[in-house]
Amino acid sequence: MDMLQQGGESGRAVSYCLAKGIDALDKQPWGERPPPWAPGRREETTEMERAAELDKTWCLTEVDIFCDLSDQEMQVIADNAPMRTYTAGEVLFSPHSPVETLFILKRGRIRVFRVSEDGRALTTAIITPGTIFGEMVLLGQSMYDNFAEAIDESVVCVMSKADVHKFLMADQRIASRIAATLGQRLAEMERRLTESVFKSVPQRVASTLHTLAQDSPRSGVLTRGQQITLTHEQLAALVGTSRETATKVLGEFAEQGLLRLARGRITVLDAAALEAEAGE
Repeated sequence: MDMLQQGGESGRAVSYCLAKGIDALDKQPWGERPPPWAPGRREETTEMERAAELDKTWCLTEVDIFCDLSDQEMQVIADNAPMRTYTAGEVLFSPHSPVETLFILKRGRIRVFRVSEDGRALTTAIITPGTIFGEMVLLGQSMYDNFAEAIDESVVCVMSKADVHKFLMADQRIASRIAATLGQRLAEMERRLTESVFKSVPQRVASTLHTLAQDSPRSGVLTRGQQITLTHEQLAALVGTSRETATKVLGEFAEQGLLRLARGRITVLDAAALEAEAGE
């Protein structure tokens, strides 16, 4: 018979019989169905499951088009919109890999862009949390020539074409708001197209930073400026220029006191002056 000795508080040796071997320590007396009070079966488990369910529903409650849905209606949509995570730089869809899917951004930022025949990229939208986007062919607008790339690690809720028509387009409240969203998206696309033709690189940089600062979740909270998590290379891609040119323009704006630069971060210090530089 094997014996395992362990020193007790009084210094006396306490012996444990291991007649069935050391593996027997892993076998609990309750078998495969532990009671609620057993290790790993505490009440916290239920709380974690409830928190996960609430987090899933939150993906939708922050979206304007679902603003007046009941909890039950929200739950039905949430059950049919599973979440998926994309790493920074990962492509959600492209002309070479189109998808008939509606995305709802929960966390992170997404860049929607097109690429010209000569290889130049034009950003048509910067998607922020609480926004719907995706292959708008689902809603009567073809966008098969677009790319969508995660700027940061991003979490999205995904709805199939069938579920979009079943749960969204069949509801007049939601359908009308989606139509309004499409109108706003087209207006934003037209604005960016106009900027790419008529505005200089410094103006485009200023315009993009001003827009991102307004969309920042900390906007209006920080007293020392709005912070944007963005590298110079990412900014260059957003405005359609080289990294070297973007860095040069940022340096000039920093010298003027419009913003402060740090590794991977840009803090807007003077939003009004930046807006003026954008020619708004």
